[in-house]
Amino acid sequence: MMELEGEKPKYGEPRKYDPTFKGPIYNRGCTDIVCCIFFIICILGYFAVGILAWTQGDPRKVIYPTDSRGQFCGQAGTPLETKPLLFYFNIMKCASPMVLLEFQCPTTQMCVEKCPDKFMTLLKAYTNKEDFKYYKNFCKEGLEGLTVTQILSSGLCPAMLTPSKPFTRRCFPALDQKKGGEITVGNNSKFDDGEGNIRDAKDLVAGVKNATVVIEARQVVMKIFEDYTQSWYWILIGLVIAMLISLLFIVLLRFLAGIMVWVMIVMVILVIGYGIVHCSMEYVSLKSEAGSNVTLKDLGFQTDFSVYLHIRQTWLAFIIILAIVEVIIILLLIFLRNRILIAIALIKEASRAIGYVMSALFYPLFTFALLSIVIAYWAVTAVFLSTSNQPIYKVFNETACDHSRKICEPANFSTSSMKAECPDSKCLFAFYGGETVYHKYLIGLQFYNVFLFFWCANFVTALGQMTLAGAFASYYWALVKPDDMPAFPIFSSLGRSLRYHTGSLAFGSLILSIIQIIRVLLEYIDHKLQGTQNKCTKFLLCCLKCCFWCLEKFIKFINRNAYIMVAIYGKNFCTSAKDAFFLLMRNMIRVAVLDKVTDFLLFLGKLLIVGLVGIFAFFFFSGRVKAFENTAPNLHYYWVPILTVVVGSYLIAHGFFSVYAMCVDTLFLCFCEDLERNDGSLARPYYMSASLHDILSENKAVEETEEPTQSSTHQPDDQDVQLKQ
Repeated sequence: MMELEGEKPKYGEPRKYDPTFKGPIYNRGCTDIVCCIFFIICILGYFAVGILAWTQGDPRKVIYPTDSRGQFCGQAGTPLETKPLLFYFNIMKCASPMVLLEFQCPTTQMCVEKCPDKFMTLLKAYTNKEDFKYYKNFCKEGLEGLTVTQILSSGLCPAMLTPSKPFTRRCFPALDQKKGGEITVGNNSKFDDGEGNIRDAKDLVAGVKNATVVIEARQVVMKIFEDYTQSWYWILIGLVIAMLISLLFIVLLRFLAGIMVWVMIVMVILVIGYGIVHCSMEYVSLKSEAGSNVTLKDLGFQTDFSVYLHIRQTWLAFIIILAIVEVIIILLLIFLRNRILIAIALIKEASRAIGYVMSALFYPLFTFALLSIVIAYWAVTAVFLSTSNQPIYKVFNETACDHSRKICEPANFSTSSMKAECPDSKCLFAFYGGETVYHKYLIGLQFYNVFLFFWCANFVTALGQMTLAGAFASYYWALVKPDDMPAFPIFSSLGRSLRYHTGSLAFGSLILSIIQIIRVLLEYIDHKLQGTQNKCTKFLLCCLKCCFWCLEKFIKFINRNAYIMVAIYGKNFCTSAKDAFFLLMRNMIRVAVLDKVTDFLLFLGKLLIVGLVGIFAFFFFSGRVKAFENTAPNLHYYWVPILTVVVGSYLIAHGFFSVYAMCVDTLFLCFCEDLERNDGSLARPYYMSASLHDILSENKAVEETEEPTQSSTHQPDDQDVQLKQ
């Protein structure tokens, strides 16, 4: 006995019987005060960054095009009101993908009434009065009396016009025109690009074709945006249906937990089975169609994603994926059939707890509202930060000039000393930027915005977890239910969490945010190194991304259980995380038997809701059902609203089922604590209900079989307590 007393348990001392312990402690103090103060300071700094961005930024740069002087095209009350479109002198300068991230092409731009609809060169147009009159619509002022050479050297006109079409208020080449708009060049054609460079005409065609790659990507984005504008209310209806189905499932689980779990299991198998049958029918129906046997590799990337649905290989891939998922679920259900019965009993107990704390079902709406505010603040701040750069103008000169490439002001450049010293110099737009301290550290402010977004989002999620944990813990540790419970468990727990444990919430969410921002940096580095052929570097980055992904999952698991312990005992984050980890390790078999199997069953519930709503969305938006042909919106890509509804449905179902998951996790930890503190006698009665006691009895044989030493580790402690008594 003395040797057993002297041994130090590997995972800490089990909880001892404490007659004064009555569950969540109300007389508690503040925890992790330093982190709380640091979090408040960072939030105040976040507000300061937002105010600074809103005073410096101009979101109109995202919506409206600007010319080389920084003027907005088509703005009411300005001289450019009748010129809503932006024309580029040299489209080759816009071929870089970086143009997607910036708001300016490094070439002369001007606002025009219409895009050019014909191909002509300045040299040819100059010899024809009517053509030159048309050409001048795309030139600057001051052409009178100048020769072609003088016009090009002064950068007053583009070297040539190409047929263009307006897109997002900008003129882009229309390369699909077959008549009157084709670009044909000779083998040795040369031209001046209007910026002092002699280029081969074939380079223009190549540059324009490269630019179309960027343009096509932007067109896909705009088509997706148009689809959202046409189908947003139907998407909203689909999400409302998902919410109602999720709420219905939760309510039915409250009263018919055992039946509903088996209904969910059977329905998931049937829904996935239907998906396999439908994909097989599509696969067979395409057998007789020409071109359906083309492989995805030969087809390559297509901006019209509906093309892939006319390929048999696509449906074959869907069949294989769904079949694998179906087989995995069936095998898991077969091997876990005994443990599923035990997990169902735990879900029944969670349903009973939610019955006493019905307001918990609506708490995800509060979390969703807070997350919406966090996301909206981050998005608005990001837009204002990215548009807070100022147009920078620099001196351009073909001859030697001391002021070349220096910053200038176009408004007074003609009378400035720079112009006097360099008569043939011009003050042209260079880029969007700035020379102030604010502009130099703009990238740092963007990083700060992203990091605080992660921190605030994780804080809101952590607040919801601790609030629900405190409410459900007050249910479990109430000896007489509901008399010993607070009148408003959710509001009481929320008040305790914010008043005493803001620092602990900030501490846990800070650790998680640091890991997430490191993952973002790794993805950024990997994107930058995509062109390299260093396999060692790629392997190292892949390993790092995998490790940090696993670390993020582990930290989320630790944080979740730490918040439960903080809600119960009111200790700081580190102590609670250690206690929760040791408690779980002392009950490792129960974690596998009860907690994780229950999570699997709840996941099947979410999968069922997503499958039902997804099937309905597919038949509605694809027009496969004749009854919906006149009702469904006309879309470019019908998969856009379908994917949106599917993802949104999963998030909604996850929000509702997360209440059950948090209830199960809280009851599970309280259950393990109850087993260590009490023995079921009159002096030390269990707080668990009779159903949970049955779970203990049914699970005892499994534990003795898989971990025979576990019962012996607790026995000396019980004897010691009895001896001390």
